[in-house]
Amino acid sequence: MSLNEQLHGEHPPTLGKVLHIPAGQGPSVWLNGDVYTVKVDTAQSGGTITLLEASVPPGGGPPAHDHRNEDEAFYLLEGELEFYADGRTYDVRAGDFVFVPKGTVHRFRNKGLHAAKQLLIFTPSGFEEFFLQAGTEARPGEPIPVFDPADNPRAKEIAEALGSYQIAESPRPPVSGPALTDLTDLTDLTDLTDGV
Repeated sequence: MSLNEQLHGEHPPTLGKVLHIPAGQGPSVWLNGDVYTVKVDTAQSGGTITLLEASVPPGGGPPAHDHRNEDEAFYLLEGELEFYADGRTYDVRAGDFVFVPKGTVHRFRNKGLHAAKQLLIFTPSGFEEFFLQAGTEARPGEPIPVFDPADNPRAKEIAEALGSYQIAESPRPPVSGPALTDLTDLTDLTDLTDGV
């Protein structure tokens, strides 16, 4: 008996069925030099949540972007990533959690020597369609292809159709310092109001 049943004598309504997605299961794609596996999609969650597992090799990570329709959260399982969000950079390590409200410009980058592994959570669900449409089906036993800028216009078009806009970044030398620093390398923010 649940705590709710004990306290209120009622059973909350069930919105869907219990899911068990075994390790290594779910559609996997290569995108931006990373591999993404959809663990829970819109149909499975009734539209409430999308959950992806990501493996980000050294140098990997998406360009700066925002999401107009979803909040996004990240839980780092292994490795280290540099996150940029809301004008700041964060050095994120295994066990750290990052929440990015919708409309916030963000990106992550693996600046380490080893692959990082993380969970990406989108609420509400639906943004898994970007990965499935823009990515290339991953093939076991083959290395992740490096990012090809020629693929970016197609990915950008798919993302924009789903309410996510890339933000141009100007090249800048690496920033060193404490775990939390200012980063002012986002010079073209005109895309923030496009399509709204």
